[in-house]
Amino acid sequence: MLAYASPFMEILCRDDESAALLQFKESFVILNQSRSHDPSAYPKVSSWTLEGDNRDCCLWDGVECDEDTGHVIGLDLSSGRLFGSLAPDSSLFHLVHLQRLNLAYNHFNYSQIPSQVSNLSRLADLNLSASMFSGQIPSQISQLSHLSSLDLSDNYDLYSGKQLMKLKSGLISLVGNLTRLQRLHLNYVNISSVVPRFLANMSSLTSIHLQYCGLQGNIPVGIFKLPNLKVLDVAYNEGLTGYLSDQFTRSSPLEVLNLAFTSFLGEIPTSIGNLGSLNTLDLRSCNFSGSIPSSLGNLTSLIYLEISNNSFVGKIPSSIGNLIQLSVLDLSINQLIGRIPFGLGNLTQLSYLSLLSNLLTGEIPFPLMNLTKLTSLELGNNNLQGRIPDSIFNLKNLKHLDLGRNNFSGSVEFGKFVKLKYLTTLRLSNNQLSVLTEDASANASLPKFQFLGLSLCNLNKFPDFLKNQDRLVCLDLSNNNIHGMVPEWIWDTSKLSLKLLCLSKNFLTSLGQHPMPLPWTRLVGLDLRSNLLQGSLPIPPATISHYYMSKNSLTGNISELICILTSIRVLDLANNNLSGSLPRCRQNFGASFVVIDLERNKFQGSIPQTWTQGTELRIINFRHNRFQGQLPRSLAKCTVLEVADFSNNKLHDIFPSWLENLPNLKVLNLRSNNFHGQIGASKAGYKFPNLRVIDLSHNDFNGKLPLETFGNWKQQPREFANSDILSYIQVNSSVVPQRYLCNSWLYDYNYTMTMTNKGIAVFYEKVHELLKAIDISSNRFGGEIPESIENLRGLHLLNLSNDVLTGHIPPSLANLTELESLDLSENNFSGEIPQQLTQLNFLGFFNVSNNLLTGPIPQGEQFGTFENNSYEGNSRLCGRPLSKDCADSNASPAPPSISVDQTQESESPFQFGWEIVAVGYAFGLVVGVTIGHIVLTRKHDWFMKQLAR
Repeated sequence: MLAYASPFMEILCRDDESAALLQFKESFVILNQSRSHDPSAYPKVSSWTLEGDNRDCCLWDGVECDEDTGHVIGLDLSSGRLFGSLAPDSSLFHLVHLQRLNLAYNHFNYSQIPSQVSNLSRLADLNLSASMFSGQIPSQISQLSHLSSLDLSDNYDLYSGKQLMKLKSGLISLVGNLTRLQRLHLNYVNISSVVPRFLANMSSLTSIHLQYCGLQGNIPVGIFKLPNLKVLDVAYNEGLTGYLSDQFTRSSPLEVLNLAFTSFLGEIPTSIGNLGSLNTLDLRSCNFSGSIPSSLGNLTSLIYLEISNNSFVGKIPSSIGNLIQLSVLDLSINQLIGRIPFGLGNLTQLSYLSLLSNLLTGEIPFPLMNLTKLTSLELGNNNLQGRIPDSIFNLKNLKHLDLGRNNFSGSVEFGKFVKLKYLTTLRLSNNQLSVLTEDASANASLPKFQFLGLSLCNLNKFPDFLKNQDRLVCLDLSNNNIHGMVPEWIWDTSKLSLKLLCLSKNFLTSLGQHPMPLPWTRLVGLDLRSNLLQGSLPIPPATISHYYMSKNSLTGNISELICILTSIRVLDLANNNLSGSLPRCRQNFGASFVVIDLERNKFQGSIPQTWTQGTELRIINFRHNRFQGQLPRSLAKCTVLEVADFSNNKLHDIFPSWLENLPNLKVLNLRSNNFHGQIGASKAGYKFPNLRVIDLSHNDFNGKLPLETFGNWKQQPREFANSDILSYIQVNSSVVPQRYLCNSWLYDYNYTMTMTNKGIAVFYEKVHELLKAIDISSNRFGGEIPESIENLRGLHLLNLSNDVLTGHIPPSLANLTELESLDLSENNFSGEIPQQLTQLNFLGFFNVSNNLLTGPIPQGEQFGTFENNSYEGNSRLCGRPLSKDCADSNASPAPPSISVDQTQESESPFQFGWEIVAVGYAFGLVVGVTIGHIVLTRKHDWFMKQLAR
């Protein structure tokens, strides 16, 4: 029944529905403009009233009525500034004739979508995107069988299926009955589901948006063949895999194909050239391989082509030059070779071109200089050569120019960059260039740079033009020939914007009269490594997170001001002459540490608890100082700690058994301190669950061997012991993941160590994750080696030398089949050397010298490579390589005799040392990899010990 406002005006809206709309309005608060995230939003329901001439709800803003029946069939309150919960008894669900409902871009206060939405059984279009809904999507939505469009995108706390049970059927249960569906938009909704096969049969689908949905498993290849599909966007689902269809046809209407950041693999099929309507192809960061098909050149409607960060090989097809509508072309981070095709000069609509991080060669082709619409040109990290053409200054719209890490040569007059007035990013680092800055010194018209990389550019002083730069975010002047003192004006350069400053690997001697702390209010990264800096340690501002000051000549104490650095994550002060005690900072200091390296200074006193308390701390390296007292017990809170190195100090403590529950601890190095006492086996069984390397050598431990304390190290499959697939113990300490960072800040902190290997103290510049080593030599451990030593199956290096061990060498050592170095020298072992040890096929070093061993030396296999030094000091041993023959007729036959020259060489302790290092490079698969240089030989220590006896 129709209502009338006056004899002259017919009211179409029904009373019950206008009442329902008004009741709906009253259930919400209207946000003011300042609280709305959408600047175009306005309160649509403000026009809803029964007063005056506005009583017909069919005339209200956002309301659509059926002209014949007067029923409300459409409600569009998108960006309407609504705030509040959508209640299950909301009057909205009385509007049962609704066909279109759009509540997008409001704030429903993290309420759930009510199951009563199923009352709106005639809905064809439901849009609840970006409206702050949360909780589980009601299964009743699947009952809306008329739906042709479903958009729940950008509700980040919304999920499908019973989340706690991690069901894989979320998408199946949601859309399984929606056979009329054309548009399925669920970006950022937690589906955590496989893509159901029936989706490939929903022929009415025109667009699928499923970004960031937690999709898993294989996507049905039939989806690519849907006859009406224009948009397929499943980006940012890392668990989603599949292959591109090799049967794309010319009839396909596909316009957008976005598979970025998924696990798709295989090659791009040649048939992709049939997708004549395709305007966007985004395959970033997948696992694609093979060559780029030349058929891509058929896609003349393409505007956006992004296939970066894959494993594409071969040359860039010249046919890409046919894509004259391209605005974005990104082929970066692949393995492309050859020259840059001249045909790319045809792409005059390009605004973004990135060929970054490939293997491209040759010169920059001159047709690229015709691309005057370019705002970004990235050619860095290739093998390009030749001179940088002056015509590059014709690209007057450039904002970002990256030519770093190539083989460009010649000189560049920096003053010419005045022509590129929009330029904010310039990277010329790591070429063979000489950047001439004299012509730019007084030029105030240069662009205002934000990112400026001039590493390895033959600079011999700080460029004067930097005085006028007040917007720098990153400045990299590392690897140059800049000598002397830092100019005073540097402290006023970009004080309010600078975040990263890289001055490492120069010849700087002084920072002059610098402020304390340094004046940059936003600085997060400061790199002054490898200079000649003297004086006291400068203190960066409180914003700092990464501070590198190693390999300088700094002296004196650390200022108490360092305690303001409450956000610092990496502190590297190694290899200086700093001294005194560490400041006693409050609890909020050190909580953010990831890496702290104070190696090779002269610090003394006890280690403050606050320096070793970080719950994110992964590597702590305090070796080669003069620290005293106990290990700080706060280390027990460092649950992600991987490396604890306190070697070569004066610490006086018992063994830190309180570290045994740290789940990630890989390296424990307490070498050369004053640790003492016995190490008892844990009553609860094996502890130190992830320990790989332990060095307790040169202390004063006693009692029985503590081998059982260090766990049951399982054998690593030999096929994994390959240097191509092994990783190192390191921390990626890049400051922020930003594309235009100074290259110096893409920096991995590698843990280094010194350990006795094959009789020599060897410096490891990198430590493989698979290395498993125990060195408990030069203590006072006694008793016998227990048979349980066979549990250490994955061990590569075992050093029990220079203790007071007794008994026989157990045959069970033969079960340590990964063993590459075994040192049992300078003990009181007796009996024979077990013949079973010849089964150790990877043993490259063996030393049992200066014991009480008797009988024949085992023969054959690796034992044919060990020389006299391995056995000297055992007067009752016999057999090769010793000159003493065994009287026993059952002794093993001797191998071929060794020449006089070889014997003489083996008797030189220094020559022996160098030979072992050569073996380290060539022999061991794990122990011998990435050995640095010799630090010292053990021969001298042994000789001095003999004199003292």
